[in-house]
Amino acid sequence: MSRRKKENTGQVLTMDAFSNPLFRLGYGSQAPLEATEYVLTRLTDDYAKLNAMYRSGGILQSVVDIVPEDMTREWFTLQGDIKPDDMDAFERAQRKIGLQKQVIDGLRWGRLYGGAAGLILIKGQNNWEKPLDLKAVLPDSFHGLYIFDRWSGIFPSGPIVTDMEDPDFGLPEYYDISTGDGTNIVARVHHSRIVRFIGRELPYLEKLAEMYWGESEIEPIYEDIVLYDSIMHNMGNLTFRANVDTVEVQNLDQLFSLGSQEAQKRFWSVMQAQSVCQSNFGTRLINKGDQIHNQQYSFTGFDHVTEAAQLNLSAKTHIPMTKLFGRSPAGLNSTGEGDMKNYYDIIDGQRESKLRPVLERILPVLCMSVWGEVPEDIQIQFPPLWTPNATELAQIAATKTQTIMSAFQSNTITLGMALTELKKLEDETGMFGSIDDAYISKNKDKTFADLQQMADPMAGLFGGMGGGKEDPKKDLIAQENEGNIEQSKKEEDDGNK
Repeated sequence: MSRRKKENTGQVLTMDAFSNPLFRLGYGSQAPLEATEYVLTRLTDDYAKLNAMYRSGGILQSVVDIVPEDMTREWFTLQGDIKPDDMDAFERAQRKIGLQKQVIDGLRWGRLYGGAAGLILIKGQNNWEKPLDLKAVLPDSFHGLYIFDRWSGIFPSGPIVTDMEDPDFGLPEYYDISTGDGTNIVARVHHSRIVRFIGRELPYLEKLAEMYWGESEIEPIYEDIVLYDSIMHNMGNLTFRANVDTVEVQNLDQLFSLGSQEAQKRFWSVMQAQSVCQSNFGTRLINKGDQIHNQQYSFTGFDHVTEAAQLNLSAKTHIPMTKLFGRSPAGLNSTGEGDMKNYYDIIDGQRESKLRPVLERILPVLCMSVWGEVPEDIQIQFPPLWTPNATELAQIAATKTQTIMSAFQSNTITLGMALTELKKLEDETGMFGSIDDAYISKNKDKTFADLQQMADPMAGLFGGMGGGKEDPKKDLIAQENEGNIEQSKKEEDDGNK
């Protein structure tokens, strides 16, 4: 540890680091680890390279496409007081404009390029520079999103949004839409008419460097993709050397150094003829005294190298190997369910942080276009991605039903509350969906004690006998028996007298 006092100030600059120069360990030593540097390349700005990598297919295209497709595979549902006919009209409007595919494209190009935008298309509203007015959205006027990636003609511009209640607080207030070459600005659009799709979030200064967009999902894993592709290409090239024949030829060096061109040409013609004639079941003829050796290349261990590269890439992308590479789960009694559940937990987080803001920006416009109003109690809900099998569903239903019934029997909740909780299990287990709302309302105030009294009309008359421990009917029967016995004894005594 070194310590240096600054002149004319009371500050002390300290620097703590492990260092062992004798063994070349730690800070300042001549060790390979100390020579490592991280260079800021900003691959996100290399539009041509990102295009080439994506269009070449391979693993990169899967990395970009899998997550948006899984985020939208189970499309959102609406919660609220919505009539079935209105819900059908809402879903038909989505299918008509292809909203789900437009959102997938926005998420996809946002992941690839670090940023994309969707222009909200409303028929009859051409003055895009003004803020979006929901009251001016006419029936059947919403025509979906027009998707731009950050390089295809849309640029943030203007001042920054200063209204803290605005969802775009701290972002540009306007976006310029230009021609393909970027020379002419076609329109200036208010931020309320734009839906943003961002890749990885960046620190403030880096976000400014990227023009308020994010980082491409490819930049952090670029070296891992290069490593994986290099391994696979090298293995492909080695297959051509899996079986090599070596021929020993006498005086070969003299033939090439002293022999005439005619002799060399004749030699190559013989070798070419032998290669052509030889097949899997053919025979090669050589001069007496010459020898042929066959060398076979062993690929032992390459599966471990490939698996290590796949594991590394899977860890960086948070996509399981079973999904990214199409591999079957490895290991004893392995089914891959644990990996997929963890993956779906990550996707659920992505849906909340990236997909929900997009849908909440579009939802009011879609409601006005379909219904002419935006219901106050409407909410977006994402269905679960993981679907349990029949055995798991039965176990879930049994466990949760028992919990609800225990709470009801202990008079913690009423019958109406218990029926409501049972009906909520329909989305998760597919059971109890036939419970009618009217039946729930009819029994909302009834308790378990009330039902016991209804089943036993005498319970109210004899509830206090026996301290509440014995059955009241049993007490009544016992009293009747005692009275009969006393009457019989009295009659017997009178007869004896």
